[in-house]
Amino acid sequence: MSLPPILSGTTRLPVVGAPLFIVSHPRLTIAQCKAGVIGSFPALNARPQSQLDEWLAEITETLADHDARHPDRPAAPFAVNQIVHKSNARLEQDLMLCIKYKVPIVISSLGAVPEVNAAIHSYGGIVLHDVINNRHANSAIRKGADGLIAVAAGAGGHAGTLSPFALVQEIRAWFDGPLLLSGAIATGGAILAAEAMGADMAYIGSPFIATEEARASDAYKQMIVDSSAADIVYSNYFTGIHGNYLKPSITAAGMDPDRLPEADPSKMDFGSAAEGAKAWKDIWGCGQGIGAIREIAPVTQLVDRLEREYAAARKRLGLGAYRDVQASKEFSSSRN
Repeated sequence: MSLPPILSGTTRLPVVGAPLFIVSHPRLTIAQCKAGVIGSFPALNARPQSQLDEWLAEITETLADHDARHPDRPAAPFAVNQIVHKSNARLEQDLMLCIKYKVPIVISSLGAVPEVNAAIHSYGGIVLHDVINNRHANSAIRKGADGLIAVAAGAGGHAGTLSPFALVQEIRAWFDGPLLLSGAIATGGAILAAEAMGADMAYIGSPFIATEEARASDAYKQMIVDSSAADIVYSNYFTGIHGNYLKPSITAAGMDPDRLPEADPSKMDFGSAAEGAKAWKDIWGCGQGIGAIREIAPVTQLVDRLEREYAAARKRLGLGAYRDVQASKEFSSSRN
């Protein structure tokens, strides 16, 4: 099954910039889309709730203006992440705004709800649901999601424990729809590897934190540049759900990253996370692929690097350029 045009038609690389809690905002999302990769942000990053209306208007209008000025290189579409969990009291209001602005792609997390999928489908949008195992993947598709984001071991923030090889092969055994892969993808070669395993696109988060447009502190960005996979700790202490975090940020908060207690998942509350909780604000999420991040740079520079590395990886394997392959797929599809 080929990707729907919204995912492949205008992308420079098979990449979705993952929504980064607190960090992603319009400036980063717009920069990602203009650079040719799908940009995204969590709806909960807009606070107060009324700000989401302003953000969606800004992103929609800015990208439309870009396309009018540059018809030869249109921006990629954008996505909004919705936390589908009982602690998110804003979900219904935020969904209404997604409908108002006809958000092209919605990424749902922490719950698969048919009503959410139906709301997005009502205007022609698509829903990608992130999962950490095959059981969750089955449930998401049964409840109406259009595609899946396989969050494998090593991903930043909330992440699973399964090898990407195992997770992708189990999902591909029964699902031929859109499949994205997340987990320590920080180079163009890793993007190609994700495709080789059976994923359609790579889902990249941590490298975008260390960009000039990201809404992260300078200390957070520099810590990513200075750190490697050995500096990542996996714990459920901060939110009730296991995730990957930078050890130095835990130490700076006065805790021992090697002796964190277990948390009670029932205490998870995304409704107040940005205001008071230490997770994300003081304890910084990050994936294991950060050894490839060596500088704080603009989004365009990061995407340029990924594209060069991706092209080099394809060349090593005797493959054509990404856009040549996309054109071939479109030609073949038009003949069938």
